Amino acid sequence: MVAAHPDDEALGCAGTMAKHAANGDDVHLMFMTNGVGARRSDEGFKRRYYSSVEASKILGLKSLTHQDFPDNEMDSIPLLVIVREIESLVAEISPDVIYTHHLGDLNVDHQITHKAVMTACRPQPESCVNEIYSFEVLSSSEWQTPSFLPFIPNMFVDITDYIEAKKEILSTYDEEMRKSPHSRSVENAIRLCALRGNSIGLQYAEAFVALRLIR
Repeated sequence: MVAAHPDDEALGCAGTMAKHAANGDDVHLMFMTNGVGARRSDEGFKRRYYSSVEASKILGLKSLTHQDFPDNEMDSIPLLVIVREIESLVAEISPDVIYTHHLGDLNVDHQITHKAVMTACRPQPESCVNEIYSFEVLSSSEWQTPSFLPFIPNMFVDITDYIEAKKEILSTYDEEMRKSPHSRSVENAIRLCALRGNSIGLQYAEAFVALRLIR
């Protein structure tokens, strides 16, 4: 899984990642920025870092990687530089499934991360990546200009048995969560999972756009 900021994984697909880990899959996570560089102090960075480490323990990750690209300024870095970091990790762990951001998100780091993943994982001969999915992130995916690449899911993962784990993971990022009725509240994140689940006859689900499926 490749995410721009620590907490994106919690909002986007924490339940799905926990389910993968519970099923015995090796789950790896790479963050492209520290999530605070443009806005907060070193103390803020430390809190966000330790929150991501705590969340990774709950998720049962095989590995956690932190890159140090500038927060909310990834568009200031040549795309090739970012692509190479992702290519390096892909070569090391040989993932067959990758989850990343939706191209249409409002946040520029999400957009750049998406483009870098698609470039690094282009379908060349002998590529290990057979599946790529994009996830939604509250306060970014739904805040974009409505006519610009709306998030329209076509794949859903039943996380009914992992909704409590998702709540716990979201709670580790308490400083990033907002009070309801803000879009990025724990309550709203769980409501979104209920909405996605109920729309397909489940209690809770996380929704994705399938970008590549090779079978």
